[in-house]
Parts: sequence; structure tokens; C-alpha cells
Amino acid sequence: MPRRFPDWLKKNIAVGHEARRTEALLKDLGLHTICESGRCPNRDECYSQKTATFMVMGELCTRSCAYCSVSTGRPEALDLDEPKRLAQAVKRLALEHVVVTSVSRDDLEDEGAGHFVHVIRELKKVSTDLIIEILTPEFRKNQKKAVELIIDAGPHIFNHNTETVPSLYKRVRPQGAYERSLQIFREIRQRSSSILTKSGLMLGLGETREEVLRVLRDLRNVGCDILTLGQYLQSSSLGLPVEEYVHPDVFLNYKNEAMAMGFSWVESAPFVRSSFHAKETFELMKSVIRRE
Repeated sequence: MPRRFPDWLKKNIAVGHEARRTEALLKDLGLHTICESGRCPNRDECYSQKTATFMVMGELCTRSCAYCSVSTGRPEALDLDEPKRLAQAVKRLALEHVVVTSVSRDDLEDEGAGHFVHVIRELKKVSTDLIIEILTPEFRKNQKKAVELIIDAGPHIFNHNTETVPSLYKRVRPQGAYERSLQIFREIRQRSSSILTKSGLMLGLGETREEVLRVLRDLRNVGCDILTLGQYLQSSSLGLPVEEYVHPDVFLNYKNEAMAMGFSWVESAPFVRSSFHAKETFELMKSVIRRE
């Protein structure tokens, strides 16, 4: 376990006026964010830019992933008004690109796929130009049906995070399955060839370089377009300890390797998170594609 917090991970956490306004708006509308529940180090920066990653279906997750700060418990019934309030927040924040994730809801028959559909439909009423990015669990009960419902609702980007390498799943994602995470991308591709797909991994949990490269190859083989790689940081005393603080040069090397494999875009740096600067990532990727 590393002992010294490196200089490249020291960040100004001053909270500005806009960040407070964004936080107040979310509280007023009764909305949750993974920024808050996941104790993301980029929260104040995102809030200051009047953006956030919305987390739907409550604050309690039915799973207990060792890396995550979201509370585990028995969730309450779905809030059927939540999609409308979320759309209202997007409109009031004047967002052009919105990212929506959720807790895992293994207690529901469809694991929340239908709720994602309602969210997407409400967001489409805000603006026809709004880019909708979703970040979902892998839907282990009926993955094929869940993906079909969501794809038919028409999000622009479908994200599911692989999170780590297969050898660490038992410790990091005990209720997850690596092959099931890969399968969701196969299901997306069988349903749509045009939707953008995205996945992300945390580094510093004890993975080897070859293991990381294997996951990247696997993701490309199942049609993943966009990749995010970031440093795992222990966000509470109960979380897994950091095994390694990965140097920024290593992240850059992984980015170059991934781009050579054929990913359309890669964000790879210590503070990268799956939804951090999602709009900028999307715009940069589009500009590169246009030039080609």
C-alpha cells in the first residue's frame, strides 16, 4: 500500500458561488448525484461549471461494491416524479450534455431499465439538441430486454463501467461478473450499430499492466467506442485501500495503447472519471471524426 500522497493528486477544493448554487438547486428539486454520494474529487469543479452526474432511483444501492461510497440497503419504491424533476434541473442549468446514472436496483423486476426509459423520454422534451448519456448497471436478470428497452428510448451514449480487471472482481465487485459486463456491449451492438458505447476502469487497485491491456482489448472486441481510465481513491475508511498511485505518464501510455487499438476517444489521467468532462470529451471526439 502506498504511503505518500503524490503531488499530482493534490487538488484545490475551494467551493465557489456557482458550486453552491448548483448544490442548492439539486437539493431544492430533491435530486441525487453520484458526485455527492460517491464522494467524487471533481464534485466542486463540476458544480462550479453548473453540471453534475445525476443518480436516479434513490440513494441506497442493493449491491456492496468495495470501492464505492454509495450506501447499501433496501431501497424505497421508485419516485415516479423523479424523471420530470431531473428534466427541470437540466433545463434550469441550461445543460447541453447530461449524464444520468443509477444505483443498482436488483430488487426490481427490470432492475430499473424502465425508469431509465422514463428519464430519457422526459429529457428529450427539454431540447432536441440535448445529448443524453446514461451509465447503467449490467442488468443481470434480463440484460437483453433491459438493453432493448433503453436503446429504443434513444440515448446518444450508453456507458457501462467494467471498473477493474477480472482477477480483482471478487474483491472489488463481488456481486458483478466480468463476462456479464462485456455482454452488455454485445447486446447494445446487436440492437444498434450507431449508438456510442463507453466504459471505464479504475487503476491502482493491484492490477498489472497486461491485465489492463487485456481488458482494453476485450472492450474493443465487443464494440466499445469511448474509454475512461482514472486513479482509484479511497473515499472512506471502509473502502478498499489504494495499492498504487499510478503516475500520469503511465496513464498517457495507456491512452496511446488504447487509441492504437481503435477506440474513438480515450480520457486517461488520475482525476478522470467516467462522466468527468463528458460534454468536452464528446465534442472533441466529434471534431476528430469530422477531420478524418
